[in-house]
Amino acid sequence: MYREAAQAPQAVREQLRANAACAAQLAARLQQSPPRALVTCARGSSDHAATFARYLIETRLGLLTSSAAPSVSSVYEAGPDLAGTVMLAISQSGASPDLLATVSSARAAGARIIALVNAQDSPLARLADDLLPLHAGPERSVAATKSYIASLAAIVQLVAHWARDAQLAAALARAPELLARAWELDWSAALPHLTAAHNLYVIGRGLGLAVAQEAALKLKETCGLHAEALSAAELRHGPMALVRAHFPLLLFTQDDESRAGVTELAGELAAQGADVLVAGADVARTTVLPTQTAHPVIAPMLFAQSFYRLANALSLARGINPDQPPNLSKVTETL
Repeated sequence: MYREAAQAPQAVREQLRANAACAAQLAARLQQSPPRALVTCARGSSDHAATFARYLIETRLGLLTSSAAPSVSSVYEAGPDLAGTVMLAISQSGASPDLLATVSSARAAGARIIALVNAQDSPLARLADDLLPLHAGPERSVAATKSYIASLAAIVQLVAHWARDAQLAAALARAPELLARAWELDWSAALPHLTAAHNLYVIGRGLGLAVAQEAALKLKETCGLHAEALSAAELRHGPMALVRAHFPLLLFTQDDESRAGVTELAGELAAQGADVLVAGADVARTTVLPTQTAHPVIAPMLFAQSFYRLANALSLARGINPDQPPNLSKVTETL
């Protein structure tokens, strides 16, 4: 896990170079024939990347984006009308049976299939109308790291072309350099707060929700720590009832319209005596984790990169081998 996560900067650098022409060509086709909606299809870490895609596509392109429920196709054998839509399927392996069933059903129902997949010879790649390889290289750790970051980069590259957003494209070009810096940041201040923890909330909002989801999964997967990802807005409803003195929360906040609400929440939680860790802002009475200044669309992938190093260290501190999580395998064959 540690070695593969450290490879993310180079993976993104290679992906941006290799996919530049095909991403631009795909974006041009989408501009010429705009879909009426976009549907994402993914599981696990890839589904967290799909959450990021939804926020980015809806805010930058104004295109309705929704997440497919694979069980609709794989279990109930139902197929909604997807004529005139695009399905964005995201996968490291491209081999999960329920994902393939969903993509096959969507294609039969009229959707154009765009696949973001690391395994270019996979069944998913062969089903796609358009393929954007992740170029993350071999990923053997059960915990996906560099393929998740590569998925975010591929989404940003496509949207930057599609939206004709030169500023976003320029910010993405700096991502490999910033990822390398993010990997070197020291988040060890979080270890005393989390090594003995049993439960944890991981909080984000907007584009940052996807990294909160990813961090919560990794904490369960590699650290044996029960972690729940929530939007900062959702925490203020029922989940807030569980917050007590010393209850740990990890908050991510990128520098966009959502930051004020997240930092306000962090301050409120700290005032209540909760054990609050914050990445992306300096909030009084919290443990502030160092971050690299970046465009708000790029910031979530930098948070993920720094977090992966923390997750590896936390796993070891809790006496767990991050590369051998119990009951898990690399390719999850959900039916």
